[in-house]
Amino acid sequence: MYWKFDGYFREKSGGSKVRAVVQKTNASTVSINGKVTGRITTGLVVLLGIKRGDSEEDARYLMDKIIHLRIFNDSQDKMNLSLMDVEGEILLISQFTLYGDARKGRRPSFTEAELPELAEPLFNYCINYLRDKGIKVGTGVFGGDMLVGINNDGPCTILLDTERIF
Repeated sequence: MYWKFDGYFREKSGGSKVRAVVQKTNASTVSINGKVTGRITTGLVVLLGIKRGDSEEDARYLMDKIIHLRIFNDSQDKMNLSLMDVEGEILLISQFTLYGDARKGRRPSFTEAELPELAEPLFNYCINYLRDKGIKVGTGVFGGDMLVGINNDGPCTILLDTERIF
């Protein structure tokens, strides 16, 4: 089934869509209660939101998209290289608030975010998928109150989801 968006016909995904905010970094950390649980140098910080009904297929699509984004500079200072090309790292942070809906009122609703007991296995699937690709992955603690320090290089921030709205 297809639907029209901005004049283009796109395949309808049934409403599920893993969502990510991807930031290029030259150094980033995540800590909980003052203890660093994840640290990377050159690479990407990925804030990952999982929506109700998301699948491993959705996660694989998005992880592959992320690791092959050509947003690192080549020798001519053009964004032409991927994370794989530069042998970069990923700091992957679970962030259900990416599904905060603030269209009504002033307090966001998070009803579209997947339940923690279903989102955590999919988040862990993403970690293992990336590691199986040979990527060093740093993480926080799923559901934890984390402090994320991001040195956004560029700055370069890309929004992605599996519904391909961004």
